[in-house]
Amino acid sequence: MDWPEFSRWGARISEWARVYHETIRSRPVRSQVASGDILKALPESPPKLGTDMEAIFTDFEEIVMPGITHWQHPRFFAYFPANATPPSMLAEFLTSIIAPQCMLWQTSPAATEMETRMIDWLRQSVGLADDFSGVIQDTASTATLAAVLTMRERALNWQGNEEGLSGKRPLRIYCSCEVHTSVDRAIWIAGIGQENLIRVPTHGSTRAMDPNALDANIAEDIAAGLTPAGIVACIGGTGTGACDNITEVCDIAEKYGLYVHVDAAWAGAAMICSEFRGLWNDVDRANSVVFNPHKWLGVQFDCSAHFVKEPDDLVRTLAINPEYLRTSDRDGVINYSEWSISLGRRFRALKIWFVLRVYGLDYLKTTIRNHVEWSQQLCEMIRAEPNFEIITEPVLSLFTFRFVLQNSSDLDSLNQSFVDRINDQGEIYITQTRVNGDLVIRFQAAQFEATRDDVLYALNVLREMSRSMITSEPN
Repeated sequence: MDWPEFSRWGARISEWARVYHETIRSRPVRSQVASGDILKALPESPPKLGTDMEAIFTDFEEIVMPGITHWQHPRFFAYFPANATPPSMLAEFLTSIIAPQCMLWQTSPAATEMETRMIDWLRQSVGLADDFSGVIQDTASTATLAAVLTMRERALNWQGNEEGLSGKRPLRIYCSCEVHTSVDRAIWIAGIGQENLIRVPTHGSTRAMDPNALDANIAEDIAAGLTPAGIVACIGGTGTGACDNITEVCDIAEKYGLYVHVDAAWAGAAMICSEFRGLWNDVDRANSVVFNPHKWLGVQFDCSAHFVKEPDDLVRTLAINPEYLRTSDRDGVINYSEWSISLGRRFRALKIWFVLRVYGLDYLKTTIRNHVEWSQQLCEMIRAEPNFEIITEPVLSLFTFRFVLQNSSDLDSLNQSFVDRINDQGEIYITQTRVNGDLVIRFQAAQFEATRDDVLYALNVLREMSRSMITSEPN
């Protein structure tokens, strides 16, 4: 492909993108293909000769698109969307074109210095104290792994990387059952081991860690000769939106000298709205905090804002400097590869810059407030419906509910069937979770282009499916 052809195809794909997004409501939200359909449509061997771009694009539409679940669909109510706004897409296009490798300051000074500024813009936007600095990671999972590794190194007096964990007293990390599974993976990768991740019981309507249980677990571990290393708290747990009480967690952490990492992956973006900051009161006392601009702020995936109170601890945990990466000293130079798991780094700050400048914080605040209001309106409408019950109350735009039939002997199977049939229909996309062992239906509204009509449309779909299943249910 020469550059004139690239230009023609760039314009054509841009037009295709416009049509795709303007007509996306006509597509089923979740892909409707069967397992293996796409694989069977792809040749088993790579081509020996080049293929005309026209044929490739035809195959893209006929093979790839049927197998895509449309995360940018305004009626995507499953998981939490990875939003991609037009300015973010354009920034990613530019990043792909210039294709910089941003591991060191000298390999792309603009990328490093813009990252420094964009992290501080985000810090200001969500109201974090000015003693936090930070780094842009790919996902919250990576930020959590970096935090767990830092917990490990601090607890081992910075000897873990050098000596390993063999022969040392087991380390203990504490969290609730509401945290994301990325915490489990971080424990595995850090070599701490699943049995040393202590699940603290929750209490109250926010499903927060019970502080008395947390304190008792730590004290018991110390008495048993184990080494407590840190606590992972969540603000907006993925399943139900659970929020730990950061004040209580930090009180206990300070009592025992433990590191606190706050995972606010999706809910953290809502803190640009000051009225929601009560969910993470005292967050400035934590050692690190993470949230994903690639969710509620409309910044193209992947982009995770990882804030740290003591950056030297993070660098001491992760930095390694072979000769070929050494650079001449310059005042104020940061090499963000020393703050990250990966050496190679993308120019992620550019899309934050584009999005914040195109929309401004006021527009983004209105978008989040609308999603919260519309979701809570839908919750009240579902509450008023027969055969539905609200299980967990809304946390921002996330709540759970259950489909109930009095003559059903297996409500878990009934609700799984309800979810599957809704998603097979394709008008909306929802998912399930478990609350106190029971399978329930999870709903959230946060897709950037969603309107109030899109969110409330879900009620029509839920009503119709409930009537259909009531009619088909044997007496």
